[in-house]
Amino acid sequence: MSETEGKGSDEAHGGSGDGERPARAKKHWKVWQETLVLLVVAVVLSLVVKTFFVQAFYIPSSSMEPGLQVNDRILVEKWSYWFGEPKRGDVVVFEDPGSWLPATDSEPSNPVVSVLSKIGLYPAGGHLVKRVVGTAGDVIECCDAEGRLIVNGEPVDESGYARPDDAECYGPMPGQCAWTAGPVPEGYLFVMGDNRASSSDSSARLCTPRETDCVSGREFVPEDLVVGKVFVRLWPAGRMGGVDSSEPLRDAPDPE
Repeated sequence: MSETEGKGSDEAHGGSGDGERPARAKKHWKVWQETLVLLVVAVVLSLVVKTFFVQAFYIPSSSMEPGLQVNDRILVEKWSYWFGEPKRGDVVVFEDPGSWLPATDSEPSNPVVSVLSKIGLYPAGGHLVKRVVGTAGDVIECCDAEGRLIVNGEPVDESGYARPDDAECYGPMPGQCAWTAGPVPEGYLFVMGDNRASSSDSSARLCTPRETDCVSGREFVPEDLVVGKVFVRLWPAGRMGGVDSSEPLRDAPDPE
């Protein structure tokens, strides 16, 4: 081999080595780019899913016992109300209509949890979960001789999912089992917790005869505040399962 050929060989070998370093660096940067893009896509998809399809929530109180218990994790689906309205018997999650929730229940204090809640990766707070008892035009009365709610003149047997505890009826507002609500205005709902003796719901906001400055109508929830319908209990695993609507309430007669 000549001296010229040896130098040429060294130059060719050296040139090949220099060419590999930028290629490896470029490939290493591409991994970071892909990771960043995937992270952005994941966040965007989470926001889309939360906004249009499914959102996670947790149960902060005992108002929906026995079916939903404190700290249960639930999923709410939104497609049922894309082209329709909530129906009697649905278990729904809705935004606080105004002072229904204590201030301590409004938002998570942990900043990481707060961010995850906003993008739909952690069960959100600041909402309530109740059962729809009355929709537009319905009249709800408490109660018949057996303690059952009366919807549009027909008693409803709610013993399969609701409980009165120590109350004498399935519709106790504070201190009594005798009241009438409605007709429910168009675009509004009358809602109650399944744990009827321990639920800050529509019945608790009815004006009582002794209140002189009570504003009628505060007991109804605007449909626009409804996030969606509860369809599954996700946690704890031992009680994972669907959350059904109430057939007795669904079967009550329509308003005249």
